[in-house]
Amino acid sequence: MKLSNFTKGLVKENPVFYQLLGLCPTLAVTTSLENGLGMGIATTAVLFASNILISLVRKLVPDKIRIPIFIVVIATFVSVVEMLLEGFVPPLYRALGIFIPLIVVNCIILARAEAFAYENGVLDSMLDGLGMGLGFTMSLTVLGFIRELLGTGGIVFFGNTLFQLPIPATISMILPPGAFLVMGMLMALVNYMKKKEA
Repeated sequence: MKLSNFTKGLVKENPVFYQLLGLCPTLAVTTSLENGLGMGIATTAVLFASNILISLVRKLVPDKIRIPIFIVVIATFVSVVEMLLEGFVPPLYRALGIFIPLIVVNCIILARAEAFAYENGVLDSMLDGLGMGLGFTMSLTVLGFIRELLGTGGIVFFGNTLFQLPIPATISMILPPGAFLVMGMLMALVNYMKKKEA
């Protein structure tokens, strides 16, 4: 068991900023901090659970049918997460909409199943899933925070206004062009820091 399997997903191999995986939900649902955090946690739960199960059954799975089996495992956990969100957090469930069932085809989850869980033991796969999931959650949360702050001038979390800044709202930040603009700036910052470190 290596701790680096956990930490690499947070910064060094962050799925959004370094691997450019999962950009569809990243750009689509990050109109607010709440949505970004909710989607990140849902994806992390699926990634964590599917990595564990795939690692447990990897020696029983014939190589030729591994991808369909991965999809069935992932779809099962997505269904569980979707029902939990609908039952316990209905406003978030409605806000995320179609992007919850689309977690099944999120390339981060399938990539980690194929590239890591299918080749490694349970503990390492668990740490990998948790690290990549938290890295994804962190990316969505930061993106959602910036877009909501610039787009509305404040941050609202589950109906409570956390703070309101005396700045004019720029509605384009919570629209699709704002997603690309903020994502581009964050990626430029990450690449600058990476080059500076090297």
